[in-house]
Amino acid sequence: MITCIIKYHIDPTKKDQFVQYGKNWSEAIPRCGANLIGYYAPHEGSTTLAYGIYNIKDLAAYEQYKHRLGNDPLGKSNYEFAQKEKFILREDRTFLKLVAS
Repeated sequence: MITCIIKYHIDPTKKDQFVQYGKNWSEAIPRCGANLIGYYAPHEGSTTLAYGIYNIKDLAAYEQYKHRLGNDPLGKSNYEFAQKEKFILREDRTFLKLVAS
């Protein structure tokens, strides 16, 4: 199992759009094959950092998941929503493997 952590730099004046974006993924991501841990919007401190976190079996499963997500109607519309509203300024993906808990 690997964990994907997506670090978003968002426009602080468009936090509500990011919140809607995260809620949309809560339906599409599990349907397409990943175990969503959650989407996190700024609350206190930084107003520009947000995160999306999910688990997936391995990188091969991730590639299949990406393909399904790209073809999912809600996935497509959520990508388009982000492009149209421009609330995401940058996003970085990191894949981690749990070594101790």
